[in-house]
Amino acid sequence: MSPPASAAGRAPGLSRAQRGNVLISGAGPAGLTLAYWLSRHGFCPTVVERAPAPRDGGQAVDIRGAAIGVASRAGILGALRQARTRTRGMTYVTATGKHLASMNAAFGVVDPADVEIVRGDLVDILHEAARSGAEYIFGDSVTGMAEVPGAVEVTFERAAPRTFDLVIGADGLHSKVRAVAFGPESQFARHLGMYLSVFTVPNDLGLDHWQLIHVAPGKSVTVTSARGNTEARAIFFFASPPLEYDHRDTGQQQELLETAFAGQGWQIPRLLAAMRDAPGFYFDSVSQVRMDNWSAGRVTLVGDAGYCPSPLSGQGTSLALVGAYVLAAELQNADGDHGAAFAGYQRRMRDFVARNQQIAIGNAKRFIPQTRRQIWLQNQTLKTLPYLPGKKLVLDLATKGVREAANAIALEQSPG
Repeated sequence: MSPPASAAGRAPGLSRAQRGNVLISGAGPAGLTLAYWLSRHGFCPTVVERAPAPRDGGQAVDIRGAAIGVASRAGILGALRQARTRTRGMTYVTATGKHLASMNAAFGVVDPADVEIVRGDLVDILHEAARSGAEYIFGDSVTGMAEVPGAVEVTFERAAPRTFDLVIGADGLHSKVRAVAFGPESQFARHLGMYLSVFTVPNDLGLDHWQLIHVAPGKSVTVTSARGNTEARAIFFFASPPLEYDHRDTGQQQELLETAFAGQGWQIPRLLAAMRDAPGFYFDSVSQVRMDNWSAGRVTLVGDAGYCPSPLSGQGTSLALVGAYVLAAELQNADGDHGAAFAGYQRRMRDFVARNQQIAIGNAKRFIPQTRRQIWLQNQTLKTLPYLPGKKLVLDLATKGVREAANAIALEQSPG
């Protein structure tokens, strides 16, 4: 059966002598960035994505440090800044809606050059940039791979089998490419003790580029305006050991979220009621992917598939953009030696990945207070922080680790 959607032929630029046909599994930030740079370097990328179209919605993500350089070199930095969330600040509220403390956007800013953008908007911009340089197959996914001399034979759920020079998994935490090439997810995923859910809701609270945050023991809920205040995102976190559920069963995931937040106050009952019809529902564990090696033969991984740092790092998107850029550059420089390219990619990225993953490990220990006393202490800190002498120094110290980790790689000038 033919895939439901595909690019109508290849772009004129792909008539050049090709360095190889490369299959990229996943049309998220990592896969689309990689498609863009591989096309620029003379490769012939094909992107396969399980969803029927580029995924919309999602929470706000940050692009900072070295990733700003990648966006600038791709010529999309202006578009990213135009689409940024422009969030002005946040307010913490009680179960009855009473305001406890507010902070403007300047508090906790890692670097003024950072870009905060809704993930779906980022995907749209990347897809537009990479659209003409790659073939796209939506509504399909990889089911199997077999390496043969000089190539990889790939089977799909819907499309006919095809042969590629290289296969790159950019298909996220639950990567199918990783599972086929390296083994079960359980060997590599490290659960950080909580779950996350994000979905779109109407901006019924009238938020004007603002966030409201409610924290209960082991739980937090944020409602933030999005896309020029025309809609809002509900973001749920809750502490939990690993749960057994089907990653593709939205109804089951929604039941788990309802159970976790049963009996909670504030706007939570209304948000959960809206959840059933909400577009772009997302639910997953807060986990990291830890692997000794991201490559096997003619297959390698990029972004969350190989080194997911978890949302607690605030660096997952930046790692995806930088990783894709570095991988494409190494393939360009290796002149057909994919083994050397994959080794160079891992060598250049390893410390950068490790430093950014470590941020999440530290944040996991304090992200969701577990007792009412811990919440009270947190609230007192939030109330007094804006009035502390030397508060800028305190905040600079608090964000120093993220700034350093975000810039812990030097981008070589990519040829081509």
